[in-house]
Amino acid sequence: MQNRASVSRRSWHARLLSVASAAALSVALVSGAALALPSEGDRAPNARVEDADGRELQLKALRGKPVLIVYEDKDSAMQNKPLKDALGKLAKGGKYRQAIALAAIADVSSYDFWPVKGFVKDAIREESRKFGTTIYCDWDGTFRSTYRLRRGVSNVILVDKGGQVLFSAEGALKAEAQQRLLDLLRKLVEG
Repeated sequence: MQNRASVSRRSWHARLLSVASAAALSVALVSGAALALPSEGDRAPNARVEDADGRELQLKALRGKPVLIVYEDKDSAMQNKPLKDALGKLAKGGKYRQAIALAAIADVSSYDFWPVKGFVKDAIREESRKFGTTIYCDWDGTFRSTYRLRRGVSNVILVDKGGQVLFSAEGALKAEAQQRLLDLLRKLVEG
């Protein structure tokens, strides 16, 4: 009898562990899904960033114009260099600069302390001058959290003038994804 009780307890314990493992896995999967980029068709959330001089930008202020969000940190800035080169060529005509709002955002949350923050602001100002566009700063990671972006990878999101996500991707974009984004931009600008 004692042997059966021992086997029964072990089998109950094994079942309990199995259920607990399945529950933990489902929580992990749901949590992972919750951290995914905004999906195409989603309404883009509002978020606040500021430039190196502390001027604030609320993304909702850009409604009425398509917005291209490029969110990167220093380690992921080169992941989508070919895409950024292609975007630079499009912007040279001026037509795209006027029609599309660019929100170039640097994840600088690792540098939000004195005196490093001052050096980072200087570097952001220099990069903004070099590229001829304002680079905004996410000092506390709020933008990253609001948009459910992964840290350490390049994130690209295109939002239409009504605030709906048309394109979202993370990491180095493959040629097909780059072309799809460029085609969407052309369609938004040229009709």
